[in-house]
Amino acid sequence: MTPEFARHLAETLAEIEQQGLMKRERPIATPQGGHVEVDGREMLNLCANNYLGLADDPRLVAAAKASLDADGYGMASVRFICGTKPMHRELERALARFLGKEDAILFAACFDANGGLFEPLLGAEDAVISDALNHASIIDGVRLCKAQRYRYANSDMDDLEAQLKAARAAGARHILIATDGVFSMDGYLAKLPEITALAGRYDAMVMVDDCHATGFMGPQGRGTPHHHGVADKVDILTGTLGKALGGALGGYIAGPQAVVDLLRQRARPYLFSNSLPPAVVAAGLEALRIVEAGDALRARLFENAAYWRGGLQSLGFDLLPGEHPIVPVMLGDARLSQEMATRLYEHGVYVAGFFFPVVPKGTARIRTQMNAALSRADLDQALDAFGKAGRETGVLS
Repeated sequence: MTPEFARHLAETLAEIEQQGLMKRERPIATPQGGHVEVDGREMLNLCANNYLGLADDPRLVAAAKASLDADGYGMASVRFICGTKPMHRELERALARFLGKEDAILFAACFDANGGLFEPLLGAEDAVISDALNHASIIDGVRLCKAQRYRYANSDMDDLEAQLKAARAAGARHILIATDGVFSMDGYLAKLPEITALAGRYDAMVMVDDCHATGFMGPQGRGTPHHHGVADKVDILTGTLGKALGGALGGYIAGPQAVVDLLRQRARPYLFSNSLPPAVVAAGLEALRIVEAGDALRARLFENAAYWRGGLQSLGFDLLPGEHPIVPVMLGDARLSQEMATRLYEHGVYVAGFFFPVVPKGTARIRTQMNAALSRADLDQALDAFGKAGRETGVLS
């Protein structure tokens, strides 16, 4: 590395620090769960994507251990060479059945799934219309394809229709609308009934990234399309095993058979990445079985979310409205979000400040996330900590 480049990096890092935007990591010494040990202290964990509390579930751990003994540690290959075991196809078919699609294809992560989706399916004659607040992986995936790009303001159906008209007027051959099912920084649900209705009117297709919904939104946790009753009108679903479905890693795309078949031939992250380790696949299959019979877990999750939201509102915090287990506490300033997270840590609650570039400048927040593994006593303890931290930082009077 040249001295000039080293100085450039040092200056960039110093600027990040000076702006209060430096992100720091605290290692967790215990399994992921509602309670974790950090720096030798037991903490209430309110910032994991572990919605159903399955990350340390003994049934998933047992399935993974059994697979390690039977199937080894890793595949050391991509799928089309010698990296496919029967369980890979079993999980893909199980995901497809669960989501109501013809087939599914596994990736190392949903970031890879979204990154590999658009380029094989769409050419320069086509168009992608993307919500302005879509996940970074969708944005990157769209950038990798040659299709014409259009963007509509978050959940603005008038703007979406305007972009559909523009794409049609420009002669687009095929049009794909891309949206998150849940916008993860805000906890807002996409307006899928309106989106699919517009897609039908303008002969467009719909793709939904349902990472923050699969497993707990909708009947049997089948996600936002089923939650809204429009599953048959959503063409392509992407999602993850890394949140409600066990919290490990692995992503997928589910959709029409022809889409999945072409992705197996052309999706670069699929063709050039190792296949998922058998232990992850085995645990994923077990997670799906638990989720399909998991109405009690889902009920507890949403009871916790309602109680938590009501408690924060009673304390006087500024919240974004919603029905999702993501409950953002809005603070505005990046430094304030980090100070609030530090004070909460001192009071035994583990959260993280979210600020630019993760969210737009001026919208820093503490994103809290509910978990079916948390008890009412846990939530009361956390509300007490939030009240104390809010008064100590001046967020509450």
